[in-house]
Parts: sequence; structure tokens; C-alpha cells
Amino acid sequence: MRVAVIGAGIIGRLRAQAIRQGTNAELVGVMDPVRENAEEAAKGSSATIATGLDEVLDLDPDAVVISSPVHYHEEAVVGALERGAHVLCEKPLSNTVASCRRIVDSAVSNDRVLAVGFNHRYYPSIKYIRSVLEAGTIGDLDHVRVFGGHDGLGNFRADWQYKAPESGGGAMMDVGIHMTDLARHLVGEITQVYGIQSNRIWKVDGSEDNAVAVFQTEGGVPIAYEATWSEWKGYRFYVEVYGDKGMVRGYYAPMFNLLVTQTEPGGPRATKRLFYPQIILREKLKSWTSTALISFADELRDFSAMISGAENVPLATGFDGLRAVEVAEAVRRSSQTGEPVASMSVPRSDA
Repeated sequence: MRVAVIGAGIIGRLRAQAIRQGTNAELVGVMDPVRENAEEAAKGSSATIATGLDEVLDLDPDAVVISSPVHYHEEAVVGALERGAHVLCEKPLSNTVASCRRIVDSAVSNDRVLAVGFNHRYYPSIKYIRSVLEAGTIGDLDHVRVFGGHDGLGNFRADWQYKAPESGGGAMMDVGIHMTDLARHLVGEITQVYGIQSNRIWKVDGSEDNAVAVFQTEGGVPIAYEATWSEWKGYRFYVEVYGDKGMVRGYYAPMFNLLVTQTEPGGPRATKRLFYPQIILREKLKSWTSTALISFADELRDFSAMISGAENVPLATGFDGLRAVEVAEAVRRSSQTGEPVASMSVPRSDA
């Protein structure tokens, strides 16, 4: 598979590294407006260096990985799809619902695979939750909690990452977009949203620094959701799923799992804790990017499989990317109106 990368910032360079180190793909081009960034991402390969979109698409890659700033996603994704390339786009899919819909429509009309880089699906603590749920270990689902946050604007490397309209919003479009996706990935489609958002901390117009919401799945399971840019502990996220026979928790960072089981409500409980010392040590020595790189390699493998026709892989689709942004928009609307919002507005597609 001949792959080009568009956008060679920190994430783009990791994406390019995953391609270079893989066995099922060849890095044929890297595009970034800053030539030095593209050269760094292509280092060790024979990839063509480009500074413009048409220049890299003229290489006729089989697939394109897009990690440019979010407000450039639509132009790059649609441009690649119309040239016949399959696309793996970094999250969020775009900065507005309307833009996401146009992207998904383009994937469908051009009959190309569109995937979205929700790489947290591949983190061991999340995969463990999924295995517990699939085994029925905690019984019938009762409720879910998802939380994602960090301590604010000092974590961003560029203004576009947090300033609307380029960013599409605040905490919900940043760390919160992962939490929305993980909720859907683990327990099903979100059909109703009630939420409140605020920006009393950083006061960035159009970019909430806190959002608290209750989601409801099509199966009636409630999900307590929080996305924040004022988390005093720094970057972290967790997912907790509760059933009538126990609960399972997945946490990062550091990577950690907790499983509590009981044969019946109120009965004796058994507790299991999973630690990941190799991951923790590796991140201390090489930073969080080492874990992200492994997840990017896993996504690339499944992207290739999806192109070959595989369906039963964890990789998020274009539809998943659209739904995550639609849910964020539903929280905004609910916060403005004080009313719950039905968040399901488009039929499921194959994109």
C-alpha cells in the first residue's frame, strides 16, 4: 500500500514513522507547508517531499493519512477521496457537523474507505474493558462514566488547537472527543444528550473549558460524561462501566485497569487490578509518544485490512467521526436551550 502523509507536526511525524516501520505500507510522500517538517517526517525513506496538497496527491497514493490542522481536514480529505485514495484522518474528523457530513458523503460517493484516528480504542486498558464486556463478566449494563481532561491551554502547541472557529470548540473537541467515541465504541450508539458547558476558566470565546453531560444509548444505558481543561492532576482519562454483577475501569495515564465482580448485587466481591509496568517505564524513558506510536501502527494495520474488505476491526469509521462531532454539537445545543437533544440525525452509513 503506497501511503502519503499530509501534515507533519508531532502527530504527523509519528504517523509517518508508523508507516516507515510497518511491513504492509510504503511511505511515498509527505506534505507540510513547512518543508523542514516534511523532511523530518520522511527521514529514512525515499518519500517525496511536498509543500502543497496537489503536489502530494499527484503522486497517486493508494491511501492518505491526514494529520493537518483540523480546519484544513475537509479540503485534504475530500481532495484525496476524489483522487481515488482511501483516507485515515486524525480526530476530530472536522470542525463542524456540516463539514463532517460533506466528508462522509464524499467517501460514500467515491466508494473509498474513510477511517478516523481514535487511537485510544487501541490502548490496552480500553481493550481490556471491551473484552470484559464481550465476555459478559459484569452482567447486564447499568450505567457508564467517562472522563477526560488536562490542566489547560499550556498543553497546546498552536492557537488553532484551542481557538474557535478553527478548533471547532473547546474541551469537547479536544480530549472529550475521544471520550464520546469510547462511550459509543464500548456500549453503543448515543441517541439523546443533555448537557451544560462553560468557559469561566480560560474565557476563550466559542471554546468551552468544561462540559458535563448525560448521554443515553439506544439501549437505554445512561452515560455520565465530563470533558475539562481545568483538571488539576494534568492529563488523564478514564472509562467506568457498571453492570449488575460488577464494574470495570480503564485508566490512562498511567495505564491501569480495575475489575470488581460479584455473583449478585450486594454479594461478596472479588477485585482484580491490572498494571502495565512496561508501558509506564517506556513512557518515562521515551514519553507518551511511544504508546501513541504503537496505537498508530495498530490503526495502520486495520486500515489496510478495511481497504481489503475486513469489517470486524476496532478502527473508527468516517461515520464514527461524524457521530462524535454531532454529539459534541448536541451538548452545545442542550446547554443553550436547557433541553435534552436527540443526537441521532443521520442514518448509519458504510463510510
